[in-house]
Amino acid sequence: MKFKVCTCWDDGVLNDERLAGLFRKYGAKATFNLNPGLMSETRGTSFWVEPGDTRWNCRGYCTGKLALRDIPEVYAGFELASHCWKHENADTLPPEKWIECAVSARKYLEDIVQRPCTGFAWPCGIYTDGTVAALREAGFSYGRSTKNTGDVLGDNPEPMALKSNCHFQAGDFWSKYMSARERGGVFYFWGHAYEMFDCEQLWNQMEGKLRYIAEDPDAEWINVVDLARMLP
Repeated sequence: MKFKVCTCWDDGVLNDERLAGLFRKYGAKATFNLNPGLMSETRGTSFWVEPGDTRWNCRGYCTGKLALRDIPEVYAGFELASHCWKHENADTLPPEKWIECAVSARKYLEDIVQRPCTGFAWPCGIYTDGTVAALREAGFSYGRSTKNTGDVLGDNPEPMALKSNCHFQAGDFWSKYMSARERGGVFYFWGHAYEMFDCEQLWNQMEGKLRYIAEDPDAEWINVVDLARMLP
C-alpha cells in the first residue's frame, strides 16, 4: 500500500535555494512558508556571529533572506504558504489585527505565483483560540503548528493547529517514518534550511533522507495542502 510523505520549510532563507535543488533532484514535493515583509529587493548575507553579538542567530549562524525577486525562480514548482507578513506571533496582536498579517502574506504570494496559497505555518508555533478561528474564517486550508504526533491522519482534529510527525533533525525521524509506512498513512516533517548552516555533513544527511524516500517504492510525495484535504 502506498503511503504519503510531505514536508514544509520556513522563513524564505538563502539556504532554501540549495534545499529546493535537492528536492528537484529527488522528485520531492515541498511547501515553503514565507514572510514577504521580511524580504527585500536584495539578498541578505549569512554569517557567523562574533561573541557578544545580540542579533538573532541559530547556534551562532545568522541567516540571510532571499530577495523578493528570487521567489519565482527559487521556488518554481513548489507550493508557497503564508508565515505571516513579518513573522508576527499570534499572541502579540488582537486576532483581528493579526489575521491581516497572515492574509497580507498570502495575497502577496498569490499575486506572484498566480495560484492559491491557502496554507499557513504559525510563527514560533504559537496560536490562540481567537487566531485559530480567524485563520479558519479567512479561508486557510490549515495552520501548521510545531506540535508532534505519531499519527498525522488520526491525531489532527483541528487542521488550523496541524501537527506534524517531527522536525527533520529529530532523533525519532526514521521510527516515525517506518510507523507511517507500515500503516499506509502520512509522514510529515518540517524544518528551516538554515539549521543545516553551511555544514556539508548536515546537507549530506538531508540528501540521504531524500534519496531513501525517493527509492522507497511504497512512498509517494504529496503537498501539505493535500494532507489537509485528507483529514476527517
